[in-house]
Amino acid sequence: MAESLYDRYMKAAAAHRAHGETCTRCSPDARCGTGRRLHESFARLQDAYLAQQKQRRG
Repeated sequence: MAESLYDRYMKAAAAHRAHGETCTRCSPDARCGTGRRLHESFARLQDAYLAQQKQRRG
């Protein structure tokens, strides 16, 4: 069975958080290449999930 959008969003959030806790090059204002990729993935999935929720409610 395919993962739900919510599951992918939560995994991306966890990966982004874990990277931020260990990477010495990342900060809230600047990210390393991996941190940037993880943040972009998280943000894209978050936007998609929130849009899906809004559509379901509206």
